[in-house]
Amino acid sequence: MADTPVPLADDEIEARLRELPGWARVSQEITKTFRIRYHGGVALIVHVADVERLIGHHADIDLRWDSIRFGITTHDAGHRLTAADFDLARRIDAIAQAHGAESAVSSVGRGGMGRR
Repeated sequence: MADTPVPLADDEIEARLRELPGWARVSQEITKTFRIRYHGGVALIVHVADVERLIGHHADIDLRWDSIRFGITTHDAGHRLTAADFDLARRIDAIAQAHGAESAVSSVGRGGMGRR
């Protein structure tokens, strides 16, 4: 990223989160967990990684046998949330939908993943 990204104010973060069902704020990161089988998750990661490379922004990804969790923050903004994070979240939602992944929020009632 050429310019220093501008961190968003809390009220702007909350407004943007309302437009992204299933995404939750955890400190200075937004997260979402999707239900998808392991090999489907691998394909999803590859697709997301291709887009991330093109836009110059990436998520932290945690793949499990039946789910995948994305965590997004802007490292160049001091690990704060910026508009780029919400743009990436929208892109991930579209890619996940194309791969048949479903939001884990509706099935478990929360965005986090339990440890096994």
